[in-house]
Amino acid sequence: MNLERVEALVRELLKEIGEDPDREGLRKTPARVARAYEYLCSGYHAEPREVINEALFETAANNMVIARDIEVYSLCEHHMLPFYGRCHIGYISNDKVLGVSKLARLVEVHARRLQIQERLTHDIAREIREATNAAGVGVVIECRHMCMMMRGVEKQSCVMQTSSVLGCFHHDPATRAEFFSIIGRRADW
Repeated sequence: MNLERVEALVRELLKEIGEDPDREGLRKTPARVARAYEYLCSGYHAEPREVINEALFETAANNMVIARDIEVYSLCEHHMLPFYGRCHIGYISNDKVLGVSKLARLVEVHARRLQIQERLTHDIAREIREATNAAGVGVVIECRHMCMMMRGVEKQSCVMQTSSVLGCFHHDPATRAEFFSIIGRRADW
């Protein structure tokens, strides 16, 4: 990302909205915004398979693995406003499991791109299935969207929930029910 170019664009944006980019409080804002977007969009410069690295481990177990309440922070691709919440992941291993921190890192890689929540949920599930050859994967994301809270319909309490279920999580109602029961699907934040 060309930070100098982004700084210049932010400076122009400040002028267009009626601000003076040279006033005391805004002098360093273009540089701060450029660095913020470099971080918030860092997923474009990361490959999910590289994030997994060598943290894929052989196992004879084929039990359900669940990671709940992984924080999610992303930017809506429609308004470039934040959405935030929690991600819950479950999968049934065939013969490989991911290091637990890699689940959170996969969420980060995909969330640090301009997104819609529906695609984010699906991409995480697909990535886990491909990496582990899991018998099934379930991903649920619950988020609040600033584009709904700060503008438009201005609904402060709305929580959007999306799910992606693959393999046995999709075609076996008992497996799917067990996953949803364990994660509890609550939004108490």
